[in-house]
Amino acid sequence: MKGFGMLDKEVNQFEAPYTTQVPVTEVVQGVEITDPYRWLENGESVEVRAWTETQNTYTRSWLETRPGLSELKARLSQLLKVGFVYPPIRKAKRYFFISRSGAQNQAVLYVRENGEDKPLIDPATLSEDGTIALDWWHPSENGELVAYGLSEGGSELSTLYILDIATGKNLSDSIAFTRFCNLAWLPDSSGFYYTRFPEPGSVPAGEEFYNLKVFLHKLDDAVGQDILIFQDSDPQAGLELLLADNGRYLLVTVAHSWAVTDLYWADIQQPEPVFSKLTEGLQSLNLVEESNGYLYILTNRGAPRFRVFKTSVATPAFENWREIIPEGEHPLQNLKVIGQQLVGIFLHNAISRITLYDLEGKPEKDVELPALGTVYGPMNSSKEDELLFSFTSFAYPITAYSYHIGKEQLEIFKAHPNPPGFDPSNIAVKQVWYNSKDGTPVSMFIVHKADLTVNEQCPVWLTGYGGFNVSRTPEYGSGWLRLWLEQGGIFALPNLRGGGEYGEKWHEGGMLGNKQNTFDDFIAAGEWLIANNYTNSTRLVIQGGSNGGLLVGAAITQRPDLFQVAICQVPLLDMIRYHLFLIARIWIPEYGSSEDSEQFQWMYAYSPYHHVKDGQKYPATLITTGESDGRVDPLHARKMAALLQAKADKTRPILIRIETRAGHGQGKPVSKMVDEQAEIMAFVLWQLGLEKAV
Repeated sequence: MKGFGMLDKEVNQFEAPYTTQVPVTEVVQGVEITDPYRWLENGESVEVRAWTETQNTYTRSWLETRPGLSELKARLSQLLKVGFVYPPIRKAKRYFFISRSGAQNQAVLYVRENGEDKPLIDPATLSEDGTIALDWWHPSENGELVAYGLSEGGSELSTLYILDIATGKNLSDSIAFTRFCNLAWLPDSSGFYYTRFPEPGSVPAGEEFYNLKVFLHKLDDAVGQDILIFQDSDPQAGLELLLADNGRYLLVTVAHSWAVTDLYWADIQQPEPVFSKLTEGLQSLNLVEESNGYLYILTNRGAPRFRVFKTSVATPAFENWREIIPEGEHPLQNLKVIGQQLVGIFLHNAISRITLYDLEGKPEKDVELPALGTVYGPMNSSKEDELLFSFTSFAYPITAYSYHIGKEQLEIFKAHPNPPGFDPSNIAVKQVWYNSKDGTPVSMFIVHKADLTVNEQCPVWLTGYGGFNVSRTPEYGSGWLRLWLEQGGIFALPNLRGGGEYGEKWHEGGMLGNKQNTFDDFIAAGEWLIANNYTNSTRLVIQGGSNGGLLVGAAITQRPDLFQVAICQVPLLDMIRYHLFLIARIWIPEYGSSEDSEQFQWMYAYSPYHHVKDGQKYPATLITTGESDGRVDPLHARKMAALLQAKADKTRPILIRIETRAGHGQGKPVSKMVDEQAEIMAFVLWQLGLEKAV
C-alpha cells in the first residue's frame, strides 16, 4: 500500500436504492406509532428477498471496489491463522479441547491421549462451504464417548450425535431440537440427562424456541423412549444440569433471566423422583459445583459481588447452607472444585485473578498468570489435582494452560504463535477512569502500538456491550483488532453498566429502566477520548454487535454529531416489537416489554428505530446481519437500514451487508470472517479518509 487518500471528493451524495413504504399505524400504550417498513419483517417473502439482493448489490458496489481491499484480506488471512485454544476438559486419561489454527475454516474438537493430539470432529469436512458448525460437546465420564451438536448456516439448530472415540464413528443415536443443549452423563456412561426443545407442530407456532425440557436418554434407545424428567412452569426458562458423582442426585438450575436462577433437586433413584425447590423466594444468581457429597453454591444472594455456601448434597435445603467464602471487594465470577481445592475466578477492575481455597473456604494462594488479562474456565474433573484454563490478553492469543496445584507449576497445555510481523512487546495497554453523565466512574481499556504518537488526529475504534451481566475484559482479537492497531489506530473498550465487571449492581445499573445508563456511559467514553486528545469526532469509530448493536443504534440516534463511522452488527433496534420474534421473549427480564405500560415508556424513549430524524447527518453506517440468525432476527437490520437511507441527509453512506448461510456469528467459517472483516475495515478507512492507495 502506498500513501493516504482522502474521501471521494466527487461523491457528495449517497442515494441508496429506494425502499417502498407501506405504513402500518397502531396505538401502543396510548402512543400512536407508524412503522413504514413493517413488510421487511418477513424474511421469507419474495419481496424481502428481492430487497436483500438489491441492497447487497448496492453495498458491494461500494465495498468490493475499495482500494487496498485485497491487501486487507491477505493480512487478515494471516492474522486469523493465529487461532485459539479453549479450556481442556479431562475425563479419565483423555483431554478434550476445542482449537483452531492455521488454515482451518472452523474450530475442531481434539482429544489428547498419551501426549498425542488427534482431531475428533472437524466441521469444515462436513460441508463444501464450511457452514456446518460444532455448537456444543460433552465427553462421557469414562472418556470413551462424546455427545455433540451440529447445525448448519449459523442457525444453531443443533442435532445431537454421539461419537465413539475408539472407532471414530457415530453411534446410532441422533436427537434433533437440541439447540443450546445442556447434558449430564450417567456415571457409568450408559446414557445421559439432556435438554431438548419441542418438535415443531407439538406446540403453537412461535413456541418452538421455548418450553425447554429435561429427558433421560439411554444409549441405543429410540428418542421416543426417552423419559421426561423435568420441566419448569416458565416456558422461557433456560436449564442447566448437574449430576452428583454417585449418580443419585440431579440438580437443575432454572434461569429465568440474567439476574435470577432457581435451584431444583431430586433423588432420582426414587421410583417417582420429586424435584424440590432449594431457593424458594430467593431472587439471585446461583452457580453450583459438587464434589464428594457436598454442594458448593456461588450466589449473589445478599452479596452483589457474590459469596460461596456449602451444604450436603443429601440435605441441600437453603436452611442447611453454610457460608464459607464471604463477599469480597471484587466480584467472584466463577467457582470450580479441583481435587481438594476450591478455585475462584475474580475480576479485579475487569482483569482476571485466580485464588485457591481449601474446601472450607480458607484462602491458600493465588495462581500467577502470564500477564494482566482474562481467564476462561477453569475446567476439569474434580478427581484430579490439575487446574486447566485458557488465558488471553490484548497482546497474547488464547492459550490453554495446565496448573499443577501441589507443585505450584504453570505449564502451557497448547498455544499458537503470534502472526508474522506482530510484536507483542509493541502493544501499550492502559486502564483509565472517566465519569458518566450521572457522575458514575466507569473504567476503560485503551490499547495502541507502544511507539504510536497519541494526539487528537488518531483514529479511535470505540466498542462496548453493557448487557446481560456479560463482562468485557482484555482479549487478543486476532482479526480486525490486530489489523486496526497495525493501521495506527487506537482501540478503546469501556466497561459499561449492564455488564458484570463490577458485580450484580453494575449489571442492574444498565438493565430495564436503567438501560439509558449504558448509552450514557458509552457516549461519555467518546467525549472523554476527545477531551483528552486521543482523537476528534471526525476520527471516532463505534462498533458493537447484538446487544452492542443496540448500543451503537442508540449512540448514533442520540449523538449523531459525536461519531464519524458506525459499525452496527446483528443488532436489536426496534425495541417495541423485538420480543415478538425468535427467542427474544427470554430477554424481557433484561430489557422489558412494550406490553407493559411502564416498560414501554423506558424502551420507547431510546428505541433506535423510533428516533431516526429527517435530514439528520448521521455517521457513515454499515449494518451487518446474517439471514440465518436464530437469536436476533435480521428484520431489525433491514428496517433500520431502510429508515436511515430514507431519512439521513445523504452526505454519508448507509449500507447494509446481509450474509447468506450465516447467523449471529457463532460457527462462522474463517473464509466468511475474512471477507466480512476486510470489508468492514475498508469501509472504516474510507470514511475516515485513511484509504491507502495501491
